[in-house]
Amino acid sequence: MAQDKEPSPTVYVVDDDPEVLESVRWLLDSVDVPTRTFDDPEAFVEAFAPDRPGCLLLDIRMPGMSGLDVQEWLKRAGIQIPVVFVTPHGDVPPAVRAMKEGAMAFLEKPYHAQELIEVVQHAIETDRQRTQDVAHLETVRARMEHLTQRERQVARLVVSGYSNKGIARELGLSHKTVEVHRGRVMTKVGASSTAHLVQMVYQAGADLLEQEA
Repeated sequence: MAQDKEPSPTVYVVDDDPEVLESVRWLLDSVDVPTRTFDDPEAFVEAFAPDRPGCLLLDIRMPGMSGLDVQEWLKRAGIQIPVVFVTPHGDVPPAVRAMKEGAMAFLEKPYHAQELIEVVQHAIETDRQRTQDVAHLETVRARMEHLTQRERQVARLVVSGYSNKGIARELGLSHKTVEVHRGRVMTKVGASSTAHLVQMVYQAGADLLEQEA
């Protein structure tokens, strides 16, 4: 059975200057990066769906809804997409504010074509890695939710540094029973070693081991 292909990254470009939109589209098309352009920030807000990796190239100054307003909307909506701001030369204060609010980078107009390509490609790769990390985390959490209550107890003690002998003493179990439960934990979670199990638990949230099965 064929695996689903990872969706192609998309660069969303929001700028009220049609010439800028056309030039950016042409430039990114030349390096095979799909784009969607919007000359109105509100149109972008209505159309955007965070269903694929990519980034947002955003003019910081536009009539009506500004680039900073769009950034604030993304933050309120819990949408994590790398934002690259484009600012007029010397327009430092808004750029500083944008960076403090989590923007990945900002480019000053006029910018060099190669500079734009490199920034966009870096932003896309960053978002692709974030998407993969989120998917991995969800997988780990789902696996941990299938642990029985006893397996959670054993896993919690393993992560806390207990030996099998110490776990047996702590839970009133035989050494053999602890080995069985520990093996099941490793298999269910998909951990290749104790160190790997510890890493996975802290990535997913140690609180999962405290929950009732």
